[in-house]
Amino acid sequence: MGLEERRRIKELQDVTLPERVKEIEEICGTPIPYEVDWDSLANDAAGLNFLDNLSCHRLNMALRVICADDLGREAVRDGLHLIKLKNVAEPSAMSIAFDAGVLEMHCAYAQGTSGMYGDDAIREVLLAGL
Repeated sequence: MGLEERRRIKELQDVTLPERVKEIEEICGTPIPYEVDWDSLANDAAGLNFLDNLSCHRLNMALRVICADDLGREAVRDGLHLIKLKNVAEPSAMSIAFDAGVLEMHCAYAQGTSGMYGDDAIREVLLAGL
């Protein structure tokens, strides 16, 4: 892992993800932490650059729709406890699952929008499990 990747990881850990957790708290009333598989991103500068927009932003957009009322906010507060992100090399290796309070997304971040799940897909997975 080079200096560029270490700097980007530090920024994501210290600034970006805490801001996203705070935004989730504003949306649904409780902070929901991220757990990122940093090893899967260690040598992927492009993937590190897209992680926030392709997963965090998309998740927050999905949560805004789900949490449009008190029932939605309550369902998310009671049902979603952790968000796990992992980088994969190719879109064919992508997966998304929501089980036992954990939303897990494996995305091909370096592939840009072809390596992500959109707001609607994330929302559908969450709604099916809440």
